[in-house]
Amino acid sequence: MIDLKKLSPKQIGLGVAVLIILAANSLFIVGQTQQAIVIEFGRPVKFTDGDKEVSYINTPGLKVKIPFIQDVVYFDNRILDFEATDKETFDSEKKTLTVNAFAKYKIIDPLAFYEKVTDIAGINSKLDKIFEASLRDTIGEAPLKAMLTDQRKEVMHKIQENVSTKAADFGVEIKDVRIVRADLPRENSEAIFKRMFADRNKEAREYRAQGKEQSKVIISTAMKEATIIKANAEKESQTIRGDGDALASKIFSEAFSKDPDFYNFYRTMQAYRKGLKKEDTRAMLSSDSEFMKYFWDSEGRAPNKH
Repeated sequence: MIDLKKLSPKQIGLGVAVLIILAANSLFIVGQTQQAIVIEFGRPVKFTDGDKEVSYINTPGLKVKIPFIQDVVYFDNRILDFEATDKETFDSEKKTLTVNAFAKYKIIDPLAFYEKVTDIAGINSKLDKIFEASLRDTIGEAPLKAMLTDQRKEVMHKIQENVSTKAADFGVEIKDVRIVRADLPRENSEAIFKRMFADRNKEAREYRAQGKEQSKVIISTAMKEATIIKANAEKESQTIRGDGDALASKIFSEAFSKDPDFYNFYRTMQAYRKGLKKEDTRAMLSSDSEFMKYFWDSEGRAPNKH
């Protein structure tokens, strides 16, 4: 036993410092969002966590290790993001596509992860190569239109299965894969855009020509129908007018046949009204003209002036 009373303050302070250093190198904390492996002389070793021996630690709390000999490497246990660099690949029609994709993954085996890729930079490098191979194999079997329709989901599902199978060797689980963009290269896109623009202009001109042709047909048909309607209306009006005139003549004939003199008088008055205008009518007629008989006096003599 060490008699603390015989130790000098300097020795006690040194002892306390040694204990603090030992404690600092013996204790470590695994957080809620962390998992860890214990390294001994640069190599992963099994670790006694509670009452069991594990290859990696995935339970949070305060842990104890051998000081100075063992070290701890931490890994995130949350879902992580990976964005692949733009890849150029070919579809089934041998068209070049520039594809941008990303994935969400989780480290499920920190020991395998550490041994094969070491850190996040290492797994990102591996995933980038895996994505390149998977995109080339999967998109190479699909036409361009598959990337622009609902078939895109099937393509992404196949890529996810392919990437998941290969990524499992590195201790990670792929949660999701998405293709952000799948476009033709810029120079191809511009050429296609110009061709599409020319095609759409051609279609527009054809539609305009067809529209003008149809408008002429419609206008011609409408004018024809209008002419027919007017002709029929005119014919009907003439028929009605003729029937009316005939009926009027019949009525006049029946009415005036009862008094022929009155009929003659009435017709002559009508002729006077229409033929003799105060403003502009000059007539050169004999005073004994039959037309002027109603200007004669009561004894049948013609007037002296006309």
